[in-house]
Amino acid sequence: MSAPRPAIFLDRDGTINVDSGYVSRPEEVVLLEGAAAAIARLNAAQVAVVVVTNQSGIGRGRYTEADYQAVTRRLAELLAAKGAKVDASYHCPHGPEDGCECRKPGTLLHRRAAAELGLDLARSWFIGDRLRDVEPAAALGGHGILVPRSTTPGADVVAASDRFVVATTLDAAVTRALEGLRAPLTPPRTDD
Repeated sequence: MSAPRPAIFLDRDGTINVDSGYVSRPEEVVLLEGAAAAIARLNAAQVAVVVVTNQSGIGRGRYTEADYQAVTRRLAELLAAKGAKVDASYHCPHGPEDGCECRKPGTLLHRRAAAELGLDLARSWFIGDRLRDVEPAAALGGHGILVPRSTTPGADVVAASDRFVVATTLDAAVTRALEGLRAPLTPPRTDD
């Protein structure tokens, strides 16, 4: 068996596509400028691209699992038309009040992806437009990058700037992650 490989974990709404609030129909999917090109760069570098997304609209009855799957297929079509692809997608259908482990910042879906895809979470990068998207990096020993949008709470930006990288675009975040992945692994420091 091959050694676990790093991945880039991306949030969906607000990171790859426009977050119009409960994106539930394929025709509502609009790629953010530069998102497909950034993902294509990851594909070219042979880095696994995994989407982990909170979809509380399912649990709240605003749309169905089938609606979510239709949106996921449309996103894949739009990315493919621009030469990009996502290797796997995982979603939490629960609301924040449900207290599940799969809703970000919970790490269940990241750990599931690591087990299913052979990923090294400590060498992976976690990118999104909300603090909850990047907090799993700290819990799993990885690296987080916040890409704030106009809808990102100011408190998220402040909190992220103390613990994570903050980038202006997904493309800038991908550049930083690829640089980090190319850096040689350094053994832990010992004070002998």
